[in-house]
Amino acid sequence: MVSRRQQLGAEGEARVARDYEARGYTVLERNWRCREGELDLVLRNGRTLVVCEVKTRSSAAFGTPAEAVTRPKQAKLRLLARRYLETSPFRPGTIRFDVAAVLAGEIEIIENAF
Repeated sequence: MVSRRQQLGAEGEARVARDYEARGYTVLERNWRCREGELDLVLRNGRTLVVCEVKTRSSAAFGTPAEAVTRPKQAKLRLLARRYLETSPFRPGTIRFDVAAVLAGEIEIIENAF
């Protein structure tokens, strides 16, 4: 059974993926997993690989969604991106880390967040 929190997160990720696609990006992976963890979205825009961490909240009572992407989380996302590239045939020219903050239905994508 899927919890309300999991459902909210899945809906946020789906909305963010559609937003990127509408802007011409290709979604390579959703919820890519390896032993060390999970990448929410892996996208391609030309020769750029974009790793997007999606944080969805129904309110800012416990802080904004983007505030949840702390330095330790950023380090983990960098590690996971390396793991992804070890398995991917795509060789990007650049790699970008975005954070998508979904709060009360509104999406804010922070490009080059870290």
